[in-house]
Amino acid sequence: MANKSNYFPRRSSHFKNYKVILSGRGSQEIESKVSGQKHIENSINSSLKNLGLDYVDLYIYHMWDYNTPLEEIMLGLDNVIKSGKARAIGISNCFAWQLAKANYFARANSLTEFVSMQGHYNLIAREEEREMIPFCKEENIALTPYSALAGGRLAKYRGETSKRLEEDSYAKFKYDKTFELDQLIIDRVVELSKKYGVSMTEISLAWLFTKVTSPIVGATKVSQVEGMAKAVDLTLSDEDISYLEELYIPHQLVGVMAQNSKKS
Repeated sequence: MANKSNYFPRRSSHFKNYKVILSGRGSQEIESKVSGQKHIENSINSSLKNLGLDYVDLYIYHMWDYNTPLEEIMLGLDNVIKSGKARAIGISNCFAWQLAKANYFARANSLTEFVSMQGHYNLIAREEEREMIPFCKEENIALTPYSALAGGRLAKYRGETSKRLEEDSYAKFKYDKTFELDQLIIDRVVELSKKYGVSMTEISLAWLFTKVTSPIVGATKVSQVEGMAKAVDLTLSDEDISYLEELYIPHQLVGVMAQNSKKS
């Protein structure tokens, strides 16, 4: 088995071509009897053509696919690696048991294993700590979470808004139900940002850096990128980390993970 840490050096990147995300087969492909292997082959070829690349560093299966046999998926992804069109494969939006099932199948059949997990994880959405994060650490699987700043909520003061906060309906769906309780945690982010003379973004990401390999963060302004970069050099104390974490209460799964169930 490959040493997964070689692909994901902590707090840095040697990638040139980075990642591409692959969705599962659509209904039309299923009706047309396009196999899982063929779907993956077609998808990687299309992505490389569109990007003008010969390969990508990381090819991510977007979410657990109940419509395609696991064997088809893992064989198809293994073919991508062996053809040199990707250096590694990852998965997003699945449960720990699903990731374990996929990797143990691959291991038993000498196929390529997933080396990264891209899940929903931040200071106000910590359900991945139940099973996924312990499993990934045990198996040396890189954690590359999305929604690192909770759609901007972990970077805004009370009453402060933005176009995204106002218009991102999907983020509203994920966070609004618990926002009053989550705001108490955000207030502590504000408190620590003032204590250290840094931005809320830096505090939120500095906390995340203590947990994961490399968070995925979006930005629309150069100043936001600069704040994100500074977070790499900010070290929080154990007391700071505990202070940020102690008010969290369990949340219901939302978004894609709430939909992760086999349809009857």
